[in-house]
Formats: sequence, structure tokens, C-alpha cells
Amino acid sequence: MSSDTLRTRGHAHADDEPLRALARRFEAQLNGIRRILQRQLEAEYAKGEITGPQRLVMEALIRSQGMSLKELSAAVSLAHSTVSGIVDRLQKRGLVERHTLREDRRVTQVRVSGAVRDFMRRRVPEMTLHPLVDALRRASPEERRAARIGLDTLEKLLDGR
Repeated sequence: MSSDTLRTRGHAHADDEPLRALARRFEAQLNGIRRILQRQLEAEYAKGEITGPQRLVMEALIRSQGMSLKELSAAVSLAHSTVSGIVDRLQKRGLVERHTLREDRRVTQVRVSGAVRDFMRRRVPEMTLHPLVDALRRASPEERRAARIGLDTLEKLLDGR
């Protein structure tokens, strides 16, 4: 394979270090922005006294329409007995529900409760958008335009357009 072929496939060039440093800075800034946007949601999780493993299980369930304990164990990479105990505790708190499948009564599916699904659908988007709306309210029209152009440009470049 030629060195030109390697370059076109995105492999590093000797003179790429300034670009790599800039990319690391962008990545750190984007991660920092994501953390800022998630602060209010994190505070809400803390109020609910959800442990790390419980949160992991809840997040997997929220992304699905329900899972068996076996599927859930695989999704979160925890032992079946550990996940079963977590689900028991979450069920006692009304955060998850177990449902027997009509088509196979031997299979029990775990789903987040209706209250959790409503919270995720109604409150979470507002909690993560709130800091962004506040920041944009404080920004001048020029700053808003510059931010929009910068993000549009970065998205276009990442998408290869």
C-alpha cells in the first residue's frame, strides 16, 4: 500500500500534530459542553439516589422497549444475579415493571415504568436544553451567529460534505 493511500484513509502524517492537538481541544470542549448540558439531569439522578449500576440498567431499559433479564445482563455487562437484584430494587421503587410476554409466558420482560418514560419524554429534553437557552439568551446576536456558523461548519466537515 502506498503512502498516498494511507494518507487518504485518514492515517497520521508527520506534520499533523498541530491538527491532532486542535482535534483533542475540540473533543475536550465538546465533552465539557455535554457535561454542562447534563448537569441538571445529573442533579435529578442524585436526588433520586440512583446508584451507578442502577442507572446503567435504567439507561439500557430507556433505550429499549423492554428486555429480558438475560438481554439486560448482556447489555450492561453485569452478571444475571446482579441485574436481577438491581431490577428487584428498582421495581420496589416503582421505576421498572416486569411483564410476562403474551406470546411466551415463560419470558418476563423488564421495562421502565410509565412515570419514568413520561419523565424522560417531558422533563429531560427541557433540563438539557435549559442551559443552552440561557446561554443563547445572554449571547449577543453576533455571538449566536458565530456559534451557529462554527457548529454548522464542524458538522459539515465531520460529515464529509
